[in-house]
Amino acid sequence: MTVVVFTTSLLGAMALGMPIAFALLVCAVALMLMQGNIDTAILSQKLIEGADSFPLLAIPFFMLAGELMNAGGISRRIVVFALTFVGHLRGGLGFVAIFASVVMAAISGSAAADAAAIGALLIPMMRQAGYNVPRAAGLIAAGGVIAPVIPPSIGLIVFGVIANVSIGKLFLAGIVPGLMMGLSLTIAWLWVARRDKVTVLPRQDWGARARAGIDGIWALIMPLGIIGGLKFGVFTPTEAGVAACVYAFVIGAFVYRELPLRQLYPLLVAAAKSTSVVVFLIAAALISAWLITLSELPEQVAAMLSPFMGNKILLMFVIMAIVVVVGTALDFAPTLMILTPVLMPVIKQAGIDPVYFGVLFIMNNAIGLITPPVGIVLNVMCGVANISMSDLMKGLWPFLWAELLVLFLLVLFPGLVMVPLAWLSR
Repeated sequence: MTVVVFTTSLLGAMALGMPIAFALLVCAVALMLMQGNIDTAILSQKLIEGADSFPLLAIPFFMLAGELMNAGGISRRIVVFALTFVGHLRGGLGFVAIFASVVMAAISGSAAADAAAIGALLIPMMRQAGYNVPRAAGLIAAGGVIAPVIPPSIGLIVFGVIANVSIGKLFLAGIVPGLMMGLSLTIAWLWVARRDKVTVLPRQDWGARARAGIDGIWALIMPLGIIGGLKFGVFTPTEAGVAACVYAFVIGAFVYRELPLRQLYPLLVAAAKSTSVVVFLIAAALISAWLITLSELPEQVAAMLSPFMGNKILLMFVIMAIVVVVGTALDFAPTLMILTPVLMPVIKQAGIDPVYFGVLFIMNNAIGLITPPVGIVLNVMCGVANISMSDLMKGLWPFLWAELLVLFLLVLFPGLVMVPLAWLSR
């Protein structure tokens, strides 16, 4: 009965066009009514408690860091640096897109922002050079979804808060899977672009490469500083967000001098708006999570999955398959908010490491950003590349399958996540 009330109230509210946060509140009220104990004071109190979390402060800081990075010329210099090394290769602009996606993922943590920034810089160049534009846009879209996996990831922060899992461990555990996603895209691009007849850029001499490296050095060391600081305990994930903001502002405003102070206010407003949406979602989700626990919904889900509980790998395959299906219908945030409190008790009961599950869960949700019809990164790339969704999907498939293959391998071989995490945590 609890499962029916939960799904009916949530999907019904969403079908009426309610924003996800309000749909979660409706779901919470429905669960309260089912228990015969509705109290609006508890709802408001739990809503405030959901937003009153120190780790959540990392979200506005990393969002602002992403805005400052794009406005201050950091993103452009990362692309230019990669161009000097591989721009002369056949398909070289595709390799530039992958490199830029991985580096920018380690700075902003936002899939849509990274894909939009890289697409705006490279799509016009790729179109002029004769690249297949839908395929190029598909590659950049697939590269964008590396951002929620590699630290600093907003998705990992949200999961850590909802699931009560160490955000620092989640960050370190996301490095290798994120790099594997980048490697899979490189292999897929090598395969699909090997016969393309495109115009290549002139080979740059080492002097030009050195100049691009010197010009972009401040942009290139930014992710190393963030990840290194987390590994060696220099700062917490929240403090890392502050450091990223200060660094991006100083470099953009005073070193590169491309970030005028008058532009700072609009960037602060944009980051604040994005943050308010995410934090309200989290607060509403934590109310639902509290009531889900009281309603014993996780126990009912565990009973449904009981045939698979004896085999961790098989259970993970089943859960990941469910998340893939849900991700085609729901966006990243709703899937994360709704399924985390339902699945975490099942994961703990099965003896699966929450950090390992969290990274794969976030990766799965990130891949959902490039699955139709809801994927937000798809809509962003359609606008940036000025192509239809159907054309974009034709170009995307090789890269979507490549990232799903990485997910499959990580389920099959958990050591690919856990062994590097143990080493990085030393």
